[in-house]
Amino acid sequence: MPPTTPYAGKFGSCVAYGNNNNNHPQPHSPYRNGTGPNPSKENVYNGAYVSAENPYDIPQPQSSYRSSSVSSTTTKEHRYNSSCAISENPYTSPQPRSPRQHSTSCPGRAYRHTTATTSSSSEGSSEQSSRSNSVAAKGRRFGHGVTASYGEMCYHDNSLVSASLEALIQHLVPTVDYYPDRSYVFTFLLSSRLFLHPYELMTKVCHLCVEQQRSGDALLDKIRFREVAPKLVQLLTEWTETFPYDFRDDRMMRCLKDMTQHVARGDEYSWRAMQQMTQRLIKRLSALGQYEEAVAALSAVALERPASLKTKQASGQRSDVMSVCDDPFIIAQQLTHIELDRLSFIGPEEFIQTFAMKDPLDNHKGFFRKRKTSNLEAYINWFNRLSYLVATEICMPVKKKHRARIIEFFIDVAQECFNIGNFNSLMAIITGMNMSPVARLRKTWGKVNTDKFEILEHQMDPSSNFSNYRTALRGATQRSETAHSSQEKIVIPFFSLLIKDIYFLNEGCASRLTNGHINFEKLWELAKQVSEFLVWRQVICPFDRDRRILQYLVTTPVYTEDELHLASYETEGPENNMEKDSRRSLRSSLSHRENRS
Repeated sequence: MPPTTPYAGKFGSCVAYGNNNNNHPQPHSPYRNGTGPNPSKENVYNGAYVSAENPYDIPQPQSSYRSSSVSSTTTKEHRYNSSCAISENPYTSPQPRSPRQHSTSCPGRAYRHTTATTSSSSEGSSEQSSRSNSVAAKGRRFGHGVTASYGEMCYHDNSLVSASLEALIQHLVPTVDYYPDRSYVFTFLLSSRLFLHPYELMTKVCHLCVEQQRSGDALLDKIRFREVAPKLVQLLTEWTETFPYDFRDDRMMRCLKDMTQHVARGDEYSWRAMQQMTQRLIKRLSALGQYEEAVAALSAVALERPASLKTKQASGQRSDVMSVCDDPFIIAQQLTHIELDRLSFIGPEEFIQTFAMKDPLDNHKGFFRKRKTSNLEAYINWFNRLSYLVATEICMPVKKKHRARIIEFFIDVAQECFNIGNFNSLMAIITGMNMSPVARLRKTWGKVNTDKFEILEHQMDPSSNFSNYRTALRGATQRSETAHSSQEKIVIPFFSLLIKDIYFLNEGCASRLTNGHINFEKLWELAKQVSEFLVWRQVICPFDRDRRILQYLVTTPVYTEDELHLASYETEGPENNMEKDSRRSLRSSLSHRENRS
C-alpha cells in the first residue's frame, strides 16, 4: 500500500541508545584522486571458526582501506538530513567519477609497443600497419571531443575507448620508464577475465616483461631487468591484494613462484618484496578458507529442521527474537555486523565471473566452477535466510497479539536499518513480511499500526527502477563521503539490485566492437560500479558485537516455504476451500517427510 504521508528521508528513534562516535579515515574509491585500488586486507580473521561459536565475535579483517583504530562507543545521530517529500530528490551528491575521466598514461608508449609487436608480421600486414601509423598521431574531430588512434588503441578526449586484446595486455606491462595508470590496472584486471583466464593473462604479462628486456647481452639483460623489477613487483602486488582469489588456482601460484625466483636472480630488494607479498597473499587465502568453512558450518546448523509445528506451538517455550533482544536498534546493529562481515569477503572479480562462466573463450571450466562466486552467493543466501527468519518469527506465535507485536518489532528494526544505511537488511525484512504466509494473516495485521511499514515499502518501491531507493542510496553515499563518525560511513546497498545493474550493464553493451576491438568504455563502466562497492565493503562496523544475538540470527532454524504456509494456516485458519485443500495437502506431505527422515 502507498503511504498516506510524504516521507522526508528521516525516521525518529525507536528506543534510546548509548552514544558512540567512531572517527577513522574515510575509504576511497580506486577512481578518486586518479588512483587505483589500495592494497587490500593483509590480515583477516586470526583464528579458525568453530561451528558452535559465533564467527562474528572475531576481529574484523584489516585492510589499507580500513582504519586500524575504532572506538567503542555508538551514536544514533546519523539520520539523513532532508526536508522534502519522498517524491522529490533531496540529494545532490556528486556521483563517483567514471574511470574514463582518468586517461591511461602515455598512449604513445602503447603505440610504440604495439607497432613493434607487429613488425615481424607479413609484408602485407606491415604495409597495412604503415598506413595505420601514418595517421596514428593525427586527432580527428568526433562529436564534441577528439578521437585519436595509436596503433591498436583508440582514445577519445585522451581516454581509452577501445583496443585489441593484445594491445591492452601490452599496455599493462611495465617498463623502466612506464607504469600503467592504477585505474587502468584495476579495470583491466577486473574485466580481462571476460576474454581470457587470469592464468593466461599473468603468463603473458610476465613473459612480455622479461622478454622486452632481452638484448642479447646477458650482463645488460640483468641490469635492465633489475631496473624494471620493482615495477613488476608493484603490478603483482596490486593484483594479489585486489584480486587475491585469482591465486586459488595452483597455476597462478606456480607462476608467481617462478617470477619470484626470476626476480631473485636480479634484485634482492625486489625479491624480498615478492616474498612479503606472497606471505600476505597466503594469509589472505587461508583466512578466506576459514571463513568459507565457518559459513558452511553455520549453514549446516541453521538447516537443522525444527521439531514438528504442533509440538513447538503447544509448548509455547520456543525462544523468539524478542526474548533474545527487545531493542530494535541493537538488532539492526547486529544485522549490520553480519552484512559488513560477509560483504568484506566478496571479491570484486566475483561480479564479472558471473558473466565469464558462459564465455565461449573460457577453456578452464574447472577454475570458474570452483568457488567462482561462492562468497557472492553466500551473501545472497544470507538475504534469503533473513527474509525467512522474519516470516518464521511472525508465523510461529500462537496468540494473535504476540504475532502483532513481532510484526511491529520488525518494522522498527527495518526503520533502524534504514537510518543506519543498511538497505540490504531493510529489504530482506520487507520481503519477509510480504511473503504470502505472513501477508494472509489479516486478523494479525488488523492489530498493527502499518503507517511506518507503508513508508518503508514506498521507500523500497520497485517502480521506476527503484527510484526512491536510489535517491536514498545517493543520500547515504553523500553522508558517507562527508561523515564525521564511522557510523555515518555505513552504506550497505540492496545487493540483488546492485547485481542486476551490473548484469544489465554487461548484457546491454557489446564486449567487442565490429572491428574486433575490446569495448573498453564498457569495461570502464563495470569498474566504476564495482569500485563503488569496494568502498562500501571496507567500512568497519562501529557497533559493539553481541555474541548471543549474532548467534541467534545466523543459526536459529527457519521454516521452509511449505512449513511457513502450514504454520500460517495453523495460526489463522483457511478462509476458503482452496486454502483448506492447501492445508490438507501440506499436512500430508510434511507428515510424510518427517516420518521418512
